[in-house]
Amino acid sequence: MTELDFVFWHWWVIALVLLVVEILTPGFFFLWMAVSGFITGCLLWLVPSISLNTQLFVFSLMSIVTISVWKFYVKKHPIETDHPLLNQRGAQYIGRIFSLVEPIVNGQGKIKVDDSIWKVHGEDCELGAKVKVIAVRGTEFEVEKIG
Repeated sequence: MTELDFVFWHWWVIALVLLVVEILTPGFFFLWMAVSGFITGCLLWLVPSISLNTQLFVFSLMSIVTISVWKFYVKKHPIETDHPLLNQRGAQYIGRIFSLVEPIVNGQGKIKVDDSIWKVHGEDCELGAKVKVIAVRGTEFEVEKIG
């Protein structure tokens, strides 16, 4: 039984394919696997007698190491943005003041925010009262009465 012969450039092609997959998908996951494929190809170029099992082991190990290092780095150095609440719509409204469109009765009411109606939770208030959003719990605002 013959062993599948991998040449260094095979790993480089695999790295290129993984790089294309990374471009088409978000997350930086396949990028580090592509780097691992490139490193495995370079190692095979330097030492052409490496067995396929060793090549696969090196690729797997390098993939785990590079992805883990990236995850650790991102945890220690989060990516800063000028819109940190972009995908947290409810959190964008904390601190803003709105008028009730439905009175708060038994702790439940509603406010109109731009073009949508949000449920609110807080002390009982009459229709039209001004309330300030102080927290978000799922899809419901925690509010306090103003004035």
